Amino acid sequence: MKATPRILICAALVMAALVMGCAKPPTEEMNNATEAVTRAENDHDAVTYAGNSVARAKDALAQMNQEAAAKRYDAAKSYAAEAIAAAERAINEGRAGAARARDDASAIVSQLKPLIAETEQGIEAARAANLPLDFVTIDRDFDTAVYNANEAQSALSGKQYQIAIDRGRSARSGLNGINQQLSVAALAVSRKK
Repeated sequence: MKATPRILICAALVMAALVMGCAKPPTEEMNNATEAVTRAENDHDAVTYAGNSVARAKDALAQMNQEAAAKRYDAAKSYAAEAIAAAERAINEGRAGAARARDDASAIVSQLKPLIAETEQGIEAARAANLPLDFVTIDRDFDTAVYNANEAQSALSGKQYQIAIDRGRSARSGLNGINQQLSVAALAVSRKK
């Protein structure tokens, strides 16, 4: 007896449904994605310098879990791969960002020592020339700039690069402001002569 095409199609659909219903979640891929995102979340440089990539990894992980809960395992596997890629990208971007910040902080901090010496000499020369300046304020501003420079150096040593950059910029700005005051006063005195 020959089976009709309709019966064969129904049998094929029933078999396909059974096979799909027995599909297993991509447990290994999901575990790998969870571990990768956890590594990125716990990587200080990734969180500090690649926050958007960490957020993308976390979003992909959440989507993966939603798809797995809905038994859409192919989509869950795809989101797992996306989460892993985003987490790895975050860690790599974090390393690159930390290296840039370290280099920037080192450059700023290395400029401060000669600038402090130059400013100190300028203040002493202005005092000796009896320039009409508020030396109490200048001394206070100089002490603040030196304090910020020391804080920048400490932060750089402690690998707190953004703090080193911020403190270094603040010190440089204070020293430049003092030097500008000294120059303006010296120029004003020289014009009077």
